[in-house]
Amino acid sequence: MIYLESFRLAGERAETDFLLNSRKLDMTCIDVNNAYPFKIFPFKYLERLDFAQVTLLYGGNGSGKSTILNIIAQKLRLGRSSPFNNTPFFEDYLRFCRASLASDKYLPEGSCIITSDDVFDFMLSFRALNEGVDRKREALFDEWYSLRQGNYQMKSLEDFEELERHRDAWGSTRSDYTARRLPKNLPGQSNGENAYGYFAEKIRGNALYLLDEPENSLSAERQAELATFVTDSARFYGCQFIISTHSPFLLAMKGARIYDLDESPVAVRKWTELSNVRLYRDFFEEHRDEFED
Repeated sequence: MIYLESFRLAGERAETDFLLNSRKLDMTCIDVNNAYPFKIFPFKYLERLDFAQVTLLYGGNGSGKSTILNIIAQKLRLGRSSPFNNTPFFEDYLRFCRASLASDKYLPEGSCIITSDDVFDFMLSFRALNEGVDRKREALFDEWYSLRQGNYQMKSLEDFEELERHRDAWGSTRSDYTARRLPKNLPGQSNGENAYGYFAEKIRGNALYLLDEPENSLSAERQAELATFVTDSARFYGCQFIISTHSPFLLAMKGARIYDLDESPVAVRKWTELSNVRLYRDFFEEHRDEFED
């Protein structure tokens, strides 16, 4: 399913007119060359992107991949969790942008941008929850030992609950006593497994998803799984994806349209034509004999 057909960035003329006539530059004391996100894409001769069901933005650091995703997300008012590199000029830039939807209606509910920061924050929260459970476990171990020291005498009905705790400690092993009082620990998973699980949880059917370098924190195996997940979600569950990535596993997805932001002008390329992919190919070719041992 295609929800966003194309997106037009601010053109060179619009940027020039704004920067020459804007009083905001004087008011903010910001140099014209630092009025982000202005002054990025005219040098790449990029004004319009046309989208397939899966569109990939490829390029090195500083090529503008994440900036394009943030511009699209803000123009469409997509849901997002983490803040981004907003500036006093971001809303001004958005006024010159135009989005063409497949219909004149709103985008589907649930459409959103997922960034690396979202995934990292999730993994940190996951780790903090597990660490909290671990601290509680140690406290319950100490409690079990303490309750088994000496005999407890109930003096009134108000002491009944405390008496039950002592009886429970005496009638249970340390593990059983702790297990009954401990919140269920979250499954012990690696960062890569948690990151992949985050995408699987957040991406549902029939919506537009912008993913900013989703391969971060994923092993090669998990990147391959994510590529399959994205392909299946687009094919069977009505999802559209715009993804910034360096991952050869994602770049190799069949049917994806790839914009090479390292080129000037920006061009649509096959994944096998990309410099990053060719670097991998040359590296493995150099070491071919080692694989044959």
